[in-house]
This record gives sequence, C-alpha cells and structure tokens, in this order.
Amino acid sequence: MSAAPGRRGPPGAVTRREMTAWLLSGALTGSLAGAPATARAQAGAQPAAGSFEVSDFDWLDAARARPVPARLYWPQRPAAEGAVPLVVFSHGIGGSRQGYSHLGRHWSSRGVASLHVQHVGSDAALWAGNPFGVVGRLQGAAQESEALARAEDLGFALSCLLAGEQGARVDRRRIVAAGHSYGANTTLLAIGARVERAGRVVERGDARFKAAVVISAPPFYGERDLRAVLGRVAVPTLHVTATGDVIEIPGYRSGLADRLAMFDAIANPDKLLAVFRHGSHSMFTDRSFTGGPALNAQVKAATADLALAFFDLVFDGDSAALAQWQADWRHILEQAPASALPAPQMT
Repeated sequence: MSAAPGRRGPPGAVTRREMTAWLLSGALTGSLAGAPATARAQAGAQPAAGSFEVSDFDWLDAARARPVPARLYWPQRPAAEGAVPLVVFSHGIGGSRQGYSHLGRHWSSRGVASLHVQHVGSDAALWAGNPFGVVGRLQGAAQESEALARAEDLGFALSCLLAGEQGARVDRRRIVAAGHSYGANTTLLAIGARVERAGRVVERGDARFKAAVVISAPPFYGERDLRAVLGRVAVPTLHVTATGDVIEIPGYRSGLADRLAMFDAIANPDKLLAVFRHGSHSMFTDRSFTGGPALNAQVKAATADLALAFFDLVFDGDSAALAQWQADWRHILEQAPASALPAPQMT
C-alpha cells in the first residue's frame, strides 16, 4: 500500500508510538464493488466469532434525577473467561440504546463487551410529538447543558456496570469510549475535551477511558479554536468518516472538512484516521440502505473490524490485524487531501 503524499509508509512492525505514521486514508484506489467473499474470512489476526448475550439496564442517577438506560452486549465465548475489554458507546442525536447493534454484536462476538448508553435528553423521544416541532426539539437537545449531561451519562453507566455482576470481569486497563455524531462529541468530552465559559473551564474527562473511537464528529458546539478544546486529549483515538459524511438539517450543514479539522486538532500523536469513499453520515447507524446498500454493509463491517485492529495496536502493540484490515478494505477507502492531514511528528 502506498502512503499518502507527504507521509512515510508503514514500517515492517508498527509500535504504539509509531501508529501516527500509518494514517489509514492513504492513497488507495479501487472500485466500490464488494470485497471478495473470502476477504473477511482471511483476516486471520481477528478472533473467530463466538456467542454473546444482551442485557438491558434502567439505571437512575439520583444525584441528577436523570434516567440512564443502557444495553450491554457481553461476550460468552470461552476466551472471554478472563478479563473482558469494554467499549462504552454514545449514540447520535435521536438515538437509543437499541442503536448501533451491528457494532455491539460484532465486538461482543469477538470478546469485547459493548455498553450502549441512552441519553434521555437527546434520544429517540425527539421524534415523537408534533412533526413540525422536530427541528426545535433537535436544537434544544444540542444545547451545552445536554452535551455535558451526556458525558456524565457515560461515566455513570460505566460506574454502574463496574459495580454490578460483570464488573469484576471487566479489564480496567482496556476501557474505551466510543460514539457516532453527537455521540462522538460526547466521547471527546469523556476523554478530556474542554471548553471555557465565562472564564471557567468546563470539562467532563474520565481517566478510566484509555482510548476512544470517534465516528463522524461534527464541529464542537460552535467552538472556533478546536485545538484549545481538544489539545488536552491524551489517549489514543481512532477517527472514522467518509467523503459523503454530511449532516444537513435546516440552518445547519457539516461535512468531511469538519471531520478532518476535528482529527487535526487532537494534539496527541497517537491517532488514526480512516476515510471511506462516498457513503453518508447515517450509514454508521443501524440503517441498512443509506449511502447505498452494498457500501453500507461493507462500511459497517469495516468499521467494526477496524476498531478491533485499533484495540490490538493500542493495548498489545500488535499491528497484524491493522495490516490485514488495510489489505481487505482498501477498495472502499478514499485518499484525504494531503494538506488537511499534515504528516505527524514521530516521538
């Protein structure tokens, strides 16, 4: 695989500190035709799929008088008898704990638990009621108070899970925050993003999160200086987007350039970026046809596999799965503008 202009190609063995030199949006070519039927089966670095169980929780944060529903995908394969890695996932605006099930199923069937948190102030209830009021309800759900409450939801749900039956089996060294769209912003708050309001720093970072998966992150609550907001993020991050990743509602539009700006604003060099060709913003959800039915299914599978490869690299220093992922999915990747992604500095 060739590297993007201005970047070094991947070395023979990628260490944790070198992963910034291997940006996944390198100069890749290929049609949008489906990957060979054997492509995923050949990804030998990924564990075989096993069984999992699904549990729903209806927690209440009494201190905030705020319900925090959640759905847990828990691995049951024999290899999961030891400590289990955990992803805590935040949905996009108007979502629920039932959403992003393709990720929960995929990860848990391969030994990684996935806790999907529902944010009651910005969940599926927004779609109920008078349809002419939807835009107003969406705007209300995007207020700063709800943004901060969502980050607190993640920490509260994590505490509840760790205190429960499965808590003793969760690997505290491998807890990951993840989210899509509004949930990507929530994830960034949970790993150290911060804003200043009236001379006061507002932050909701949780040191228990050791890495993050950031899918389709929109601009950060109207902030202009993204480096000031994201400069203190200190954990490894994986960023996923697409050239067709566009949010468009009345009075608001956000596209690929915003996703690249968010990636670039993270000062920590331990970060990776994948840019898929074409697609849509909502193809990362459970919707089956948006972005094109064939590409939709491929991107879902590729994103789920990429997260596992990222975990291998971050937590084990093992690049084999990442190398296999690039070979399997290069046909749906797009080269990002080199000027938007300056070559990272090695340390």
